[in-house]
Amino acid sequence: MDIDSFLGIMGWMSVFVSLLLAFFLVTVKTQNKLANRLFALYLLFFAIDNIGIFISESFVKSHFNLEFFRWTTCALTIPVFYLYIVSVCFTDFRLKAKYLVHTIPFIIINTVFIFRLYFGSDVDKMQFYNHRSQMPEFYSFQFMLALQIIIYSIATFSVLKKYKELYQENYTNPKTSIFKWLFQISIVFFTLYYLSIAKNVLRFTPFESLWIWANVVMQFLALIVTCWFVLKALNHPELFRGIDSKLELARDILPKENIIEINDPKNEIISAQISTLKQYMIEKEPFLDPSLTIQELSNQIDIPVRDLSVLINHHINQHFFDFVNEYRIQKAMSIFKKSTKK
Repeated sequence: MDIDSFLGIMGWMSVFVSLLLAFFLVTVKTQNKLANRLFALYLLFFAIDNIGIFISESFVKSHFNLEFFRWTTCALTIPVFYLYIVSVCFTDFRLKAKYLVHTIPFIIINTVFIFRLYFGSDVDKMQFYNHRSQMPEFYSFQFMLALQIIIYSIATFSVLKKYKELYQENYTNPKTSIFKWLFQISIVFFTLYYLSIAKNVLRFTPFESLWIWANVVMQFLALIVTCWFVLKALNHPELFRGIDSKLELARDILPKENIIEINDPKNEIISAQISTLKQYMIEKEPFLDPSLTIQELSNQIDIPVRDLSVLINHHINQHFFDFVNEYRIQKAMSIFKKSTKK
C-alpha cells in the first residue's frame, strides 16, 4: 500500500466519523440544541476540508469554481468552533446578527477572487491551480488562515478563563463543570491547527516528501481526535451544561460599589452579614444540595446575588465553590466521628 492509498483510507474514515457524529448531534434530543448544531456544523466544515484528498485533477478542471469555494470554507471552520465553545459555556448564548462579523474573512476571500478566478477563463484557472504554491494570492490565503488560528486560540482560552472564574464564584457541583473538557478539546484542536501551520509551511519548501508525510501524520491525528470526541460525547453527556453569561465576577462588581474603609460603619453591616450567612450555613445546611448555586443561596438567605458574591468572594476571600465545600467537608468529618455512622 502506497502513501496516497493510506492517506485516502484515513481520509475516508475521518470524513465518515465526522459526518456520523454530526448527524447524531443534529438528531439527538437535548436541551443543548444550539451547541450541538454548531459543533455539527464544525464537523461538516472539517469533512468538507478533508474530502480534498479524494478530488481528482479532472474534477478540478470541470468544477474549478466549486473546488475553490471549498477551499475558502476553511475560513469558517475555526470561527464556528469558537462559537461552539461559547455556546457550551453559557446557556443563554443565542446567535445574533453581530456574530456575522466572524464571516468577514470568508467574504473578503471570495470577493477578492470573484473576478480573479470565478469569472476568469479556464486557462487562467488551471494556470492558477497548477502553480498555486507560487501564487501570491495563495500565500495571502495561507497567512490569513494562520493569523485566524492565532486570534481565535487567544479568544477561546479567554472565554474558558472567564468561564472557570465565574463557575468557581457561583456554582458548587464539580460534576456539572465542563471547563476541564472544553480546555482539553481546545488544547488538542489548536495544537493540531498550529501543527497544520507548520505543515503548510513545508508546502512552500523543496521538501515535498516531508510535506506528504506531514499530511499523513496530520490525517492520522485528526482521525484519532475525532474518534476521541465521539467516545467522550457518548460516555459523558453531563459535560454539556453551561452557566449564565450575565453573571459578573466579584472583581468586576467591586469598582461599581462604594469602597468600604476600615472605620466605615458599613463594616459592621458586612460583619453582620457574614455572621448571618455562616449561621445559616450551619443551621439550615443548604450545602447538602449537590447542585447549590449562589443564586439559590441568595434566594434562601434574602441577600441580593451581587452582594452575596462580593461578600463571599471578596470579604470572606473564598470562591463560592470552596466556601460551600468547606461546610460539606466539616459535615462529613462530623459523621465519621460518630460511632453509629461507621
